[in-house]
Amino acid sequence: MTKILVIDDEANILRLVRDYLEQAGYRVLTALNAETGLHVLRCETPDLLVLDLGLPDRDGWDLTRLIRFDRQLSDTPIIMLTARVDDSDRIIGLELGADDYITKPFNPREVVARVRAVLRRTNAVKLSPSKRISMGDLSLDLGEHTLTVRGVQVNLTPTEFELLSLFMENPGHTYTREELLEKTLGYSYEGTGRTLDSHVRNLRHKIEPDPLNPIYIETVHRIGYRFTKGGGGKNE
Repeated sequence: MTKILVIDDEANILRLVRDYLEQAGYRVLTALNAETGLHVLRCETPDLLVLDLGLPDRDGWDLTRLIRFDRQLSDTPIIMLTARVDDSDRIIGLELGADDYITKPFNPREVVARVRAVLRRTNAVKLSPSKRISMGDLSLDLGEHTLTVRGVQVNLTPTEFELLSLFMENPGHTYTREELLEKTLGYSYEGTGRTLDSHVRNLRHKIEPDPLNPIYIETVHRIGYRFTKGGGGKNE
């Protein structure tokens, strides 16, 4: 059974989210603070984390940063759950490696929908056939879910991997923001333009020699993005 860990210091929120996720068929683990949550993460290795930003002992941003730099935990999909509604907070969370962001108050059915969407694209990546795409200094293994840049392995979040694999499998194709959101996030919601831009910005910092002058992910003005081969490439 797919395991979901929910970390939130409000017991009523935990109960609400747990009840709806359990009704959807998931096994749900809960924690009221970051340290307990981190212990559960390492012991239970859940398939996805729903994380509140405003925790009493360590904020969710700090915990997200720690997870993304931990080799054992770095692939864990993260959905942030928070009362902060400022766009800058959303962007910071995504830049730290969150896969999605839900603001309070929320409809618990929306949480279930977001969980399903993130797990769907994560599982699609895991089930990808063995195939390696090499372009310029990039080598993406769809089966092993790994990326090497100039010979060095680089960690990607599930959303970043899904986005990069879509780009590298279709070099030269211009995608609108709406297309990219539908193909990578699996649904649409308000504020997605900036959400997508944050994921693209993260990718550029991980793959581009100079993120401010990208050679792989090009911005197509008023339309979206296009991936170029950065000097050549091949599929194996």
